[in-house]
Order: sequence, then structure tokens, then C-alpha cells
Amino acid sequence: MTSHVDRPVTLDFVVSTEDEGHRLDIVLAARLPERTRSQIQQHIRDGCVRVNGRARRPGWRLTAGTRVVASIAPVATRAVEAEAVDLDVLHSDADVIVLRKPEGLIVHPTNSRTSGTLVNALLHHYPDVVGVGSDPERPGIVHRLDRDTTGLMMVARTQAAYDALQNQLRDRTATRVYAALVCGSPPDEGRVSAPIGRSTRDRTRYTVDGDRPRDAATRFEVVERFGDTLALLDVALETGRTHQIRVHLSHIGHPVAGDPVYGGGARRAHREAAPALRPILAAVGRQLLHARRLAFVHPRAGVRVEYDDALPDDMLRVIQAVRRSRISNARGR
Repeated sequence: MTSHVDRPVTLDFVVSTEDEGHRLDIVLAARLPERTRSQIQQHIRDGCVRVNGRARRPGWRLTAGTRVVASIAPVATRAVEAEAVDLDVLHSDADVIVLRKPEGLIVHPTNSRTSGTLVNALLHHYPDVVGVGSDPERPGIVHRLDRDTTGLMMVARTQAAYDALQNQLRDRTATRVYAALVCGSPPDEGRVSAPIGRSTRDRTRYTVDGDRPRDAATRFEVVERFGDTLALLDVALETGRTHQIRVHLSHIGHPVAGDPVYGGGARRAHREAAPALRPILAAVGRQLLHARRLAFVHPRAGVRVEYDDALPDDMLRVIQAVRRSRISNARGR
């Protein structure tokens, strides 16, 4: 992976009536197309941008006539290299790709992992995604899944498709439903509405009411119960925060089974399980979370499309094992 450094930026302007009421980061993004939205937000948090001489948050609503001054240093960006990594593609056209992400595949390069990612594979199989989106290191990526979460993802092949799909996620008209095996016996259905921010103790984790929390909402419904040990849920995202499902389910005391980070590791499920299930659960090596349904309006055709995916083998093995243990109390939906 090679890198380059873009130019420093100096801005000094008075907010127009057209920009009144708009967010500070959005107004800056329109003036700095070479910077990603996330980069601009970080510049604002770092104090590189002043509104009438004062530092403000990225979501600050601007007033006409106020003065915005920005002095931003160059940013090093990495040129992601194409790699012949296999992809499991369900659908591909000139605008959108729908694919299955397997366990262990990282979606985009990170500081510690610069190759073998989904983005490296996309650049090999679909080189036209270069430049699509708001981040040159994440071309075409509309949304992401955690490394060990499996299932359906959509990728944009044009900027118009990217913008349309992002708008659907923002407006909550796109549907993302996950299957989750969780510890304990949750209510039949529920909605978790709790802001999520980065943990102040461990910056790799996220918590309810963490640092700079953002509104987050998750809905769930029990599909099947396995005694008081495990339950299979359908989980729908209303927002798309990092680790949202894992954080929210852990917050209500029913973490995803096998999750090593948010309290649902194999040890807890193993401890609470019937003896016959313990060998199966002890072998769980990831959070048992699968993106099983994806629906959206196709950006060009204008029709709603929907994709469903079967549960992966490891989740099926656990489910079959608990059913055989005769502790299942099925609740069909």
C-alpha cells in the first residue's frame, strides 16, 4: 500500500443565507471535496476550525453572517492496492453489488491490516469503484460489518448510487435485519434507544453514553428460545453506529453469544448451558451475528429489491445442538 499527502488548507469565509442552519461539517465538506467527511469532523474536533473565534462541534448549526476560519494541515492518505481475494457475490450490475461477507474478512484497510480486505478484493474485481464514496480508503463502501460478523453487504459502483444508498440509510428506508444468538432469555420483543460513543477506557470499544455519544436505536424480536440459556433474535437497525447491535444487546443484559468484547463470550454461554451443549459452545470463536436480510430501492431502477441469506454453518450447528438437547421452547414468528 502506497501513500500520498494532500495539500494544507486555509479557509476564511462568512456564512451565507443559503448555508444558514446547516451543520458545520457539511458546509466545510462542500468546500473541501478532497477531504472525507470523517477527516473534516476530526479537524473540527482537533480545534482546526473556529466559528466567530470559538471551537465548535461538527454538528454545530451555522448562522448567516458568522465567520468561519479553518487552518488544516496536510493529511496522508493511502492508495489501496487491488488483490485477487475471492468474493461471494449475489448480485452485480452497473450501480450496485450485493455480496456475502464471510467470518474473518475485514471490510477496509486499517493501520494494522493493509491487505487481504474486502476493499482490496473489490478493487481487483470491480476497479471502477475507485473514487466512489467519501473516503478514498473505503471506495464503494456504503456500510460495513465487523470482522467476525457474517452476511449481506451492499457496495456502490457509482457516486450517484453511493449517495442514493447513503440517503436511504440516513432516512431509514433501507432495511438491514440480523440474526443473533444471544445469552439468556430476553423479552419477546423490544427496542433499545441509547446513544453510543467510544469508550474512555478502551478506545477500541464502544459503550452506551461513551465519549461523544451519537443517537442509536435497535429493534429486536425473539424467533426461538432455547430454555433460559440462549435465544435466536431478529434484530433490525434503525441507525448504524459502530458495534451497535453488540453494544445494545449487551447493555440490556443479553449479549451476543461468543462475543469476546461485549460480555457474551463463550465462557458465559458455556457456564449457563446444559452440560450437553457445553462442548458446542466452547468451540464458538466469534460473535454469532449474521446480516441475513438487506432491502433497498435500487438507485437507477427505482424499485425496491430484497436479498435474504441463510444462517452460516456455525450458527446452525449451535441451534441444532440446542434443539437436540430438548431444552428448546420454540416460538414461531
